[in-house]
Amino acid sequence: MAPAFFIAHGSPMLAIENNEYTRDLNQLGKSLGTPDAIVVFSAHWVSRTLSLTSTNEPQRTIYDFGGFPKDLYEVIYPAKGSVKVAEEVAELLESNGIEVRRDLGRGLDHGVWVILRHMFPEADIPVIPVSVNPLLPPEEQYRIGRALTELKNRNIVVIGSGGTVHNFHEIDFSRENASAEWAKEFDSWLIDRIREWDTASLFDYKQLAPYAAAATPDYEHFLPVFIAMGCGDDNRKAKQLHQSYRYGSLSHIILEFA
Repeated sequence: MAPAFFIAHGSPMLAIENNEYTRDLNQLGKSLGTPDAIVVFSAHWVSRTLSLTSTNEPQRTIYDFGGFPKDLYEVIYPAKGSVKVAEEVAELLESNGIEVRRDLGRGLDHGVWVILRHMFPEADIPVIPVSVNPLLPPEEQYRIGRALTELKNRNIVVIGSGGTVHNFHEIDFSRENASAEWAKEFDSWLIDRIREWDTASLFDYKQLAPYAAAATPDYEHFLPVFIAMGCGDDNRKAKQLHQSYRYGSLSHIILEFA
């Protein structure tokens, strides 16, 4: 059985860095063995209709950022897709009343390849990217994930890729590997509620969580938490695998939902 995960993709620079977080990503990938496929809901693919890539071909690496070193733009992650698995995902979603659009070749944005480059560096496992819709409230994001719980029994890893604390306006480059206190306070509240599987409080996080507005101005980065958690609805067991920070207001969190 393959767990579901929320994984923060952080700065694109993580793709070419060797640090505590990237090493933990690498170890996580090793612990998962060889999944049959990986389904990734990326904060960097936003659409009103849930969309997924349906192809058997190697997928292009999308450099959806600017102003970074040349080395970063030379990274290639040519993982193939899988029409078969994409159809399995689409059928599960559609059977739960969730509209799905098939995309034939968008490619892998950095919300996908930055983390997978460390987890599965050989790029030899089929990857199915899926978009997110930030117009939907948390309970609807959770419902999307819950529709996919069966994938875990098919040795398919589901990942929500985003960031629990993701605020570019509060970045402090003098605090390279440190966190602002408000960021830690928000994450502590969040992780405690997740461990207790307190969905009522989590769905009302804007009102209940400390510093919610500061932590989550980019909702598309936060909402993958609810998708990944929904995928663990069958067992409701959560585990924190990593927690660190960058520049005060960017979190590196890995949460496992068994």
